[in-house]
Amino acid sequence: MVALSPLDIHNKEFARGWKGYDVDEVNKFLDQVMKDYEIVIRERDELDQKAKELQERLGHFTNIEETLNKSILVAQETAEDIKGSAQKEAKLIVKEAEKNADRIVNEALSKARKISLDVEELKKQAKVFRSRMRMLVQAQLEMLGTDDWEELFDTEVDEDLELMEHES
Repeated sequence: MVALSPLDIHNKEFARGWKGYDVDEVNKFLDQVMKDYEIVIRERDELDQKAKELQERLGHFTNIEETLNKSILVAQETAEDIKGSAQKEAKLIVKEAEKNADRIVNEALSKARKISLDVEELKKQAKVFRSRMRMLVQAQLEMLGTDDWEELFDTEVDEDLELMEHES
C-alpha cells in the first residue's frame, strides 16, 4: 500500500448516498487532515534529514575513534619497542661497564703487585745500604780509634815544611 499524499487527501471524492454525510463538514475535515498530514510529512522529512546528518556525524566520530584506537595501538607498540631497545642498550652498557670495571680492577691489581715488588726491592736495597753504611761508619770509627792520629798531632808542622822544601 502506497502512503497517501496531501494531494490524494485533497482530491479524494466520496460517493453520495441516500442519507450521506454533510459534504461541507467532510471537506472541512479533509482539509484539516490534509494540513495536519502536510505538517507530519514535513516534520518526518526534517527528522529524516536530521537523522542523516546525525548518521554522518556518527560516522565521522566513528572514524575518529578508529583512528584514535589505531594511534593508541601504534603508540603502545612504539613505546614497547622503545622500552625493549632501551633495555637492550642498558644491558649492553652494563656489560661494557662490567668489562671496563674488570679491566680497571685487573690493572689496579697488576700495578699493586708491581708496587709491592718495587717496595720489597727498595727494602732490600735499603738493608744493603744500611749494612754498607754501618760497615763504612765502623771502619771510620776504627780509623779514628787508631794511634795514627796521635802521631799526627805530635808531628811538628815545621818539620813537614822543611821536608817539602828540600824536596823541591
